[in-house]
Amino acid sequence: MVSTYPVEVQLSGRQYLQSTTGDSADISPNQQLLPLTARVNDHDHLEIGGCDVTTLVEQFASPLYILDEETLRTACRQYRDTFKEYYKGESQVLYASKAWNCLAVCAIVASEGLGIDVVSGGELYTALNAGMSPDKIYLHGNNKSHDELVLAIQSGCTIVADNWHELDMLVKIAGENMENSSLSPIRIMLRLTPGIECHTHEYIRTGHLDSKFGFDPHDLQEVFAFVSQQPSLNCVGLHAHIGSQIFERQPHRDLAAVMVQWLRDAAKHGLQVTELNVGGGLGIKYTESDDPPTIVEWSKAICEVVQAACISENLPLPKLLCEPGRSLIATSCVTAYTVGATKVIPEIRTYVAIDGGMSDNPRPITYQSVYRVVVANKISAPCTEIVTLAGKHCESGDILIKNAQLPKTEANDILVVMGTGAYNYSMASNYNRLPRPAAVVVANGEANLILQRETYQDLIRQDCLPERLK
Repeated sequence: MVSTYPVEVQLSGRQYLQSTTGDSADISPNQQLLPLTARVNDHDHLEIGGCDVTTLVEQFASPLYILDEETLRTACRQYRDTFKEYYKGESQVLYASKAWNCLAVCAIVASEGLGIDVVSGGELYTALNAGMSPDKIYLHGNNKSHDELVLAIQSGCTIVADNWHELDMLVKIAGENMENSSLSPIRIMLRLTPGIECHTHEYIRTGHLDSKFGFDPHDLQEVFAFVSQQPSLNCVGLHAHIGSQIFERQPHRDLAAVMVQWLRDAAKHGLQVTELNVGGGLGIKYTESDDPPTIVEWSKAICEVVQAACISENLPLPKLLCEPGRSLIATSCVTAYTVGATKVIPEIRTYVAIDGGMSDNPRPITYQSVYRVVVANKISAPCTEIVTLAGKHCESGDILIKNAQLPKTEANDILVVMGTGAYNYSMASNYNRLPRPAAVVVANGEANLILQRETYQDLIRQDCLPERLK
């Protein structure tokens, strides 16, 4: 294996630092690899939120999720303010919390005026306990349980109905509670499959017809007719989503136009639909070659196409909703690891092992996702090696990054993998009985624990050992 680069690509971790001058509010977080507050301190260490990453690892151990509050708040404000500026009607940005749902993250987005999209009873429970107002919570999912629907109804949030089975359950639940005269009609939206293809991984495409999500558009008229005849259901809106990690602009424009046509069809059935949710899906910059639209560009385009379509159809502007997840949270967070063993296979590969892997970031083994990494304790050192960053799990496929460009690494170096805020903690597991990592939020030189590191005792807390096996 060639261990060094040509001179022109002997780069260092500094290449990933924000070089733009001026107010960070002008920078789109989804186009950065490191959080907006990332800098190099006098010790040549990486700082985020005013906190030295190596010091954070000393204090909280590793692996460690490090969430930069300023980057998250900046993304929230860009979405919120752009919709207010470019959409002439009412709007509401929802955080798609499946990307990372915990009390602290929900509380931050709530404080910025965003609502929350949840996809389970657990996510709903967390959002409510974080202080999110129920009228800003929308429950999604293609197979909601009876208990989840009851919790949503009792909480007063909006339910995004996904299929006929769910509509029947909602009507039945309402019937079971008819003796409660104070029960209002259940607020629902209808999720429809738009039949729009986009370029992204097949596991995160949701808008094409062959999808488990949403009503088939061929059933549109039948669905509208059924809902219009149910006094227990208050259909306030329509919802569609085409996928995730999308860079193309045209599919989102097509989606908005299609959904306005659905608005017209709903009105023909007497449904007073006042909300339109165009989903999310805007991608982020995981590697240097990724070039997603900025948050402002994406939001402005959505606002303009919905308005133009409504004018063309002579329809009043609905309340416009969107559900960004990844593009809000991903680049706000990095994961810090400690280097352990190194294995050199001459002329083939060099493995550098870390103290985490597929249990704290399953996306590479699941989606073949690509990440970038820097050495936090020698951020300016030139990259002289190509290595494979290997996790510690008993699994040959536990490879976090192939062909990572790094300086010469040693045991106890601190590596920082970028863009890990979305679908890392939320998809984390206890594979090989590894405790899930801790997470901290950093701001103005202060670090606060938001998720405690699991202990071995936590791992067996739910285990039951029958008496006969003792």
